[in-house]
Amino acid sequence: MAISDADIKFAKELFADVGPLTTRKMMGGLCLYYDGVIFAIIHSDARIYLKATGTYAETLVDMGAEQGSYTRDTGKVTKMPYWTLPDAALDDPTTAGDLARTALSYLE
Repeated sequence: MAISDADIKFAKELFADVGPLTTRKMMGGLCLYYDGVIFAIIHSDARIYLKATGTYAETLVDMGAEQGSYTRDTGKVTKMPYWTLPDAALDDPTTAGDLARTALSYLE
């Protein structure tokens, strides 16, 4: 399934408080950037993932996030450094923006 214009609009509105965003379609999904730094992706199934490292990934897990993964042609499952946006943030731009800014602070 391809990312729809409605999915892109939703993500831009959800993360509007982060600042001016740019996007790039890649691998059937969409990458979201702030100031040239990728902080989130929208998977082809329309799920939103935040890039997370270190203790921030643990924080997201505590909030109910799940780590993204994909299966290679060989059948090997590879985990990505991306975690689903917690459900509480999916309809709350303030929470989504706070989570995105925290993700960006770990990436700088």
